[in-house]
Amino acid sequence: MLDRPETGERSLLLHFGLGRRCDDDEIQEFKSLAESAGAAVVAEVTARRQQPDPRLFVGSGKADELAAVLHDSCAELLLVNQPLSASQERNLERRLQVRVLDRNGLILDIFAQRARSFEGKLQVELAQLDHLSSRLVRGWSHLERQKGGIGLRGPGETQLETDRRLLGKRIKQLRARLAKVVSQREQGRKVRRRAGVPTVALVGYTNAGKSTLFNALTGAGTLVADKLFATLDPTVRRLQLTGGSKVVLADTVGFVRDLPHELVAAFRSTLTEAREAALLLHVIDASDPHHQDRQHQVEAVLDSIGAGHLPRLHVYNKIDILGQAARAEANGSSVSRIWASATTGEGLDHILTAIAERCAGDQVRGRLRLGAHHSRMRARLFALDAVRHEETDQEGCWVLDVEMPARRFEELCAAEGVNAAQLENQVVN
Repeated sequence: MLDRPETGERSLLLHFGLGRRCDDDEIQEFKSLAESAGAAVVAEVTARRQQPDPRLFVGSGKADELAAVLHDSCAELLLVNQPLSASQERNLERRLQVRVLDRNGLILDIFAQRARSFEGKLQVELAQLDHLSSRLVRGWSHLERQKGGIGLRGPGETQLETDRRLLGKRIKQLRARLAKVVSQREQGRKVRRRAGVPTVALVGYTNAGKSTLFNALTGAGTLVADKLFATLDPTVRRLQLTGGSKVVLADTVGFVRDLPHELVAAFRSTLTEAREAALLLHVIDASDPHHQDRQHQVEAVLDSIGAGHLPRLHVYNKIDILGQAARAEANGSSVSRIWASATTGEGLDHILTAIAERCAGDQVRGRLRLGAHHSRMRARLFALDAVRHEETDQEGCWVLDVEMPARRFEELCAAEGVNAAQLENQVVN
């Protein structure tokens, strides 16, 4: 592997703009990323260039300036807000004699710190190995392929070739394990689909307040922190809505501008919760002056994972910071925008009502009377979690209070060979 300088966490940030200067929002976000990774930011340098230098990414003059700032600030790590090629990263390290990490490597490091579940750790390791595979260059020289002759015959392959072979083997193992986890998750989604329980996924820019809102709606108690990518592993909980209907609420990983392709690919199975949801709750930090740009970034990621066509409800969070009142705005017949605060609870009733209106669809709600010859159907109603209450009448028949999607009710009747029209006469809406 490539021998890299062993340095600490005192960091110099390089804000590099290609064809333009970096705006204040980009500078602050990259600083927040560095701090979320545990870096101690001791200095910052801005630069602008039309095209990156193929060897150092920055020009030789800027490299000399970076060396001087590193010396004066005693920084031990250079963080660059742009993706670097393997050769550019290596050449900068040789020139500056400190460890160099680009934006993609920094985000991968944050994800490695945050992963807690088995699936999350597999996904992060796979993304890291994909990123590392292009950086296996001229690592060790003590196992170089030798020429022929007595005392000069080598082991048959260089250490670099060994590393690449082992790396490829590990990536293959990780993908096989992830495929198994994806299959298990798909089984859970199939059960929910059979039960007619729609999924509502929370999506949004990182640190927009998705986990706080998730906890406020479900009482799940997931981790909440004022950090970028505080939530990495998805959490799924059932949510009881107004009128008694249920949905599954999923809290997903936050998005960020220019999300590394390795992460989008590795976390595709996790993002399936968003891609296959019946409704997306797009959580937006209303107190962020750049929330419109953040919103466009999220839309771009949703398009890239195949979720751009899904219906969504925009939730403008953190109105308590702005001192605004909770409200809901409709676009046509349905609510499309809600102003709320997950911290104070203002506007949560608007969110629950809007979800119920969007996801309920045509529901069968009422009382159903089944005789003994319908015992199999009774069992399947319980398996589908469609029975709210049960009692037995004087004739020994089961009287069930049922709630389930009308389409699923018709499918169940057809599967059981039951005359749906006859049973529907027993249902009081």
